Amino acid sequence: MARYIYRNALPGKPLEDIIQCFWSVQNPTDTDQAYSILPDGYFDVIFHALSHQPYKVLFSGLWTKEMPVIVPAHSLSIGISFKLLAVDYLFKHPIAALVDKEETLPGTLWDIPLTDNFDFDHFVTQALLHIGAAVQKDIDPRKQELFSILYASHGNVSAETISQTTHWSNRQISRYFKSRFGLSLKAYSNILRYRASFDHLKEQQLYPEEGYADQAHFIRDVKKYSGGVTPKRLAENKNGRFIQLSTLPKK
Repeated sequence: MARYIYRNALPGKPLEDIIQCFWSVQNPTDTDQAYSILPDGYFDVIFHALSHQPYKVLFSGLWTKEMPVIVPAHSLSIGISFKLLAVDYLFKHPIAALVDKEETLPGTLWDIPLTDNFDFDHFVTQALLHIGAAVQKDIDPRKQELFSILYASHGNVSAETISQTTHWSNRQISRYFKSRFGLSLKAYSNILRYRASFDHLKEQQLYPEEGYADQAHFIRDVKKYSGGVTPKRLAENKNGRFIQLSTLPKK
């Protein structure tokens, strides 16, 4: 298994509609470590630093494919994974141009203090305070309902059902997704459905329990989003390559 130190924390109310989780990956060894990031339906702000060097802040869009990553020796990455409502009500600009990309931001965000004596719990506390103060409170109830349905169903819901429940036309929802996030509603739902299979694969369950018409459909999606590997190889997760599977708690 990869020799990194991983931590995460959930935001709790009232920011659980905006933030998926906080996380950190630290490589305290003298050797660079390689792993892969898989699409999960969230986008990230990452504070990254090598030993005794200033932090740089990376902003990533949604991933639609496996992304190889090198964790340098003696490095620390602190991340915040955001749900899509954060695009409109925290950052207030689209991320459509950042599909499968990331950009370096100047300076830091929200004046969150970052020091060499990093403490993860302190970072989470400070980030929650700063983000809570910055987030817009009057969220469109249609959007809130839309994402509540998507996340609760892991993407296993029809566009027609979403439209009827939110009283928002299919055309409007489609235009919203493409312009704000760079993906169609269907493409995003497929990623959420794929991400939901991680828990089953972690337990070596190679047959989908929900959302897929048959095993062939499941295998095609796993290969599409996992760099061509089969469900069996993804579940094996040799050398901890797929960090999102490695860090899932066992049931």
